[in-house]
Amino acid sequence: MTATTASLDADQPATPLQRQGTAALTLGALGVVYGDIGTSPLYTVKEIFAPATGVALNAHNLIGAVSVIFWALMLVVTLKYVILILRADNRGEGGGLALTALAAHAVRSRPALRNALLLLGVFGATLFYGDSVITPAISVLGAMEGLQLLTPALAPYVIPITVVIVVGLFAVQRFGTGLVGKLFGPIIVLWFVTLGAIGVVHIVEQPAILSALNPVHAWTFLMERGWYVFAAVGAIVLALTGAEALYADMGHFGRKPIQLAWTGLVLPGLALNYMGQGALLMADPTAIENPFYRLFPEAFVLPALVLATMAAIIASQAVISGAYSMTKQAIQLGFLPRMAIKYTSAREAGQIYMPAVNWVLMVGVVAAVVGFGSSSALAGAYGIAVTLTMMITTVLTYFVVREGWRLPKPLAIGATVFFLAIDVLLVAGCAVKFFDGGWFPLALGLVLFGLMSTWSRGRDLLLESVRRDGLELQGFIDSLDPRSVHRAERTAVYPVADPSTVPQALLHNLKHNQVLHERNVVLTVKFHEVPWVPMEERVEVQALGHSFWRVTLHFGFMNTPDVPRALALTEPHGLRIPVFETSYFLSRETVVPTPGGGMWRWRERLFAAMSHNAGGVVDFFRLPGNAVVELGTRVPI
Repeated sequence: MTATTASLDADQPATPLQRQGTAALTLGALGVVYGDIGTSPLYTVKEIFAPATGVALNAHNLIGAVSVIFWALMLVVTLKYVILILRADNRGEGGGLALTALAAHAVRSRPALRNALLLLGVFGATLFYGDSVITPAISVLGAMEGLQLLTPALAPYVIPITVVIVVGLFAVQRFGTGLVGKLFGPIIVLWFVTLGAIGVVHIVEQPAILSALNPVHAWTFLMERGWYVFAAVGAIVLALTGAEALYADMGHFGRKPIQLAWTGLVLPGLALNYMGQGALLMADPTAIENPFYRLFPEAFVLPALVLATMAAIIASQAVISGAYSMTKQAIQLGFLPRMAIKYTSAREAGQIYMPAVNWVLMVGVVAAVVGFGSSSALAGAYGIAVTLTMMITTVLTYFVVREGWRLPKPLAIGATVFFLAIDVLLVAGCAVKFFDGGWFPLALGLVLFGLMSTWSRGRDLLLESVRRDGLELQGFIDSLDPRSVHRAERTAVYPVADPSTVPQALLHNLKHNQVLHERNVVLTVKFHEVPWVPMEERVEVQALGHSFWRVTLHFGFMNTPDVPRALALTEPHGLRIPVFETSYFLSRETVVPTPGGGMWRWRERLFAAMSHNAGGVVDFFRLPGNAVVELGTRVPI
């Protein structure tokens, strides 16, 4: 089966978005979308005034730094994402790969540009995995560091407790997030209310911090830094991490609930808390050791620690679930081999669990916690992956608004240049932290990009080899003498990558068993650059003669590829496929690297190893295991 891409004019089928009220969706969006950016106050202000940034801790710089944070939230999150980017949906779905598919479709008449945008989008998607490793590590570790304020004697236990929480978080993933998810919204509501309320308490004591609302102070702060501005921006960008989640989770909640949650609660809570931390430090500079927890009276530090821990776990859950969804999309768009996918809800197809992704992420998060050792050290690694993803999003969005929506060129270019200028400043600010840990998510992203590009190219070469060496299907069928071949009274389904050639499994069956079935179905599954393909457009059926049929099934990259269920739709087309009288004959290709064209030898060997360890077709396409016959074939590339 192949993951070729195309585009269908198909509407998304009825989803929970069409059945739930705005209030319920807004509460859900609070619980899932805003956990990451909502935990940024735990460590952002402390890092801005760290020795490495060269920013002196005084009232003038506090007002300037808080002003930069506020206006960064207004320009990057509110204007770019909440108002503009959320409009660039792919049939209701958002996120890096959905936007990539949308941009590629917009320039489909220019193959070279289309391929370049696909590669750029895939690289942006790989950076998300870096975020998926660092977010749980820095969020939970930042929350646990509050233990040291209760008593310094707990300091040696911060990392062990963090590791226990992280392992526990990943261990419960296999049970699904449906029940736990219902608790996320109210907890995050309490979190943001607490952020805003404690911020107001300190603003009242130091109202001078309100002058941070004047953007002149932000501009002055940046200009006064000179070349050190990049170090300061590299810390300020921590306040923006999680902005991509607004777009990535749009398919779960819809545009309006995400916008309402941001403007009604999240932005006010964050802005008030950052100003409250600034006000606290203006009154007591010694609070810089942990300005977030020092906002609270001593008696409330422990409840704040518990609430922060829950918020950090929720923030971690959001990126873990996002990693599952991203991986599923990448598999169905042809950039990763098949992996086991467990559906944890009978009602919601989006609630999935991927064991391989889960445990690899857990190892990465634990390694980050132990290796970096503190939220301050992790802050050096945090940001560069997120800001590069933001830049890639800006570039891809240009092709959507210009080529897809046909907006005037000056408007599209002007908006893109404005946001690119901000993105470049943010990336440059994070780049100065490259040797302090910034290399970590980039290295992870490059490794994953190498794997994904190798798999995509390898599949193309494999398909070329099958076409080159295979027999033409229609000619083979026309040459058959029905009287000379014994017919088994069952239906045989042959899943293939290339429907124009004779399936290798069919040739093996004919050669070794000297039998054909009463009905022979040559089946191809295609995944498309849209999230959903409705059931009425799911199947194409073509009669080839001599009881041979060619069937093509169409799925979007968010659909669940349930092949038996889809094959039931062939009956109105004149082809009945009885569930209990059907066998599936699979060709298990063994890839053989060969000298010559194609890919470098090491990439061919890597592809062969990935192909050998790919998940089974049976589980991925939900085939009945007791009706599958698997036959091997060697394919040189």
